[in-house]
Amino acid sequence: MSEAIQFLKLGKSLVVGLVAAGLTATPTVSYAGGAVTGATEMTQLLNNGELISLVGQSSEQIANQITQITQLAEQIQNQLNIYQNMLQNTAQLPNHIWGQVEGDLNQLRDIVNQGQGIAFSMGNADDLLKQRFKSYADLKTSLPNAESFSSTYQTWSNTNRDTISSTLKAASLTADQFDSEEDTMGQLQSMSQSADGQMKALQVGHQIAAQQVAQIQKLRGIVSQQTTMMGTWLQSEQTDKDLAQARREKFFNADVQSIPSGQKMEPRW
Repeated sequence: MSEAIQFLKLGKSLVVGLVAAGLTATPTVSYAGGAVTGATEMTQLLNNGELISLVGQSSEQIANQITQITQLAEQIQNQLNIYQNMLQNTAQLPNHIWGQVEGDLNQLRDIVNQGQGIAFSMGNADDLLKQRFKSYADLKTSLPNAESFSSTYQTWSNTNRDTISSTLKAASLTADQFDSEEDTMGQLQSMSQSADGQMKALQVGHQIAAQQVAQIQKLRGIVSQQTTMMGTWLQSEQTDKDLAQARREKFFNADVQSIPSGQKMEPRW
């Protein structure tokens, strides 16, 4: 825009200079006779006046053209500003920060699925509970003996211990991830403060929303594993009670053989 204004100023100065030069170079003719000399001077004055009028009209036309050119330059500058704002608002972030969401969730699933523990990520968790911790009806029909009960109790113990251990490991894992998650949120906050366009601001907002979803997913994993641990423990406690009740019923419902008449009751060692 500055170059256009300089060009217009230069053109205006050139026109003024040409007009001044024309007025200076107007020829003057002198004759010997007085009457002829007076007529000639009058004609020259009229010619000079007409020339001045024409020059004035030309100057006015040039001024109007200069005004039009100035307005056109302003319009072009406004269009350039609009285009620059459009480019700035549609510019994308040079890099995106999504964090280690998928890797963290996979690591969480692997930790809770160890040993003989029951994990929230298992598709057959309910079937495993029914298999390892039998119901009261099952215990009444097939009460374990001393040998089989030892193996059964070991299965109960391993299930509970491994489930509790995996739950604590999952909680420790999420605690260890706090530092990296804090660094990620710090970078996103910095990008949000330095966003100079609408598109960049929206993209930063989307990344922050993705981090929030990731935190909710991790929290759901921890809560699900804790619920699984509590369910496993309660199931084992109930099975232990059911086994004790089944044994009591078997003891009290056992057939008692009557003593034949005439037989002497005495302890037998």
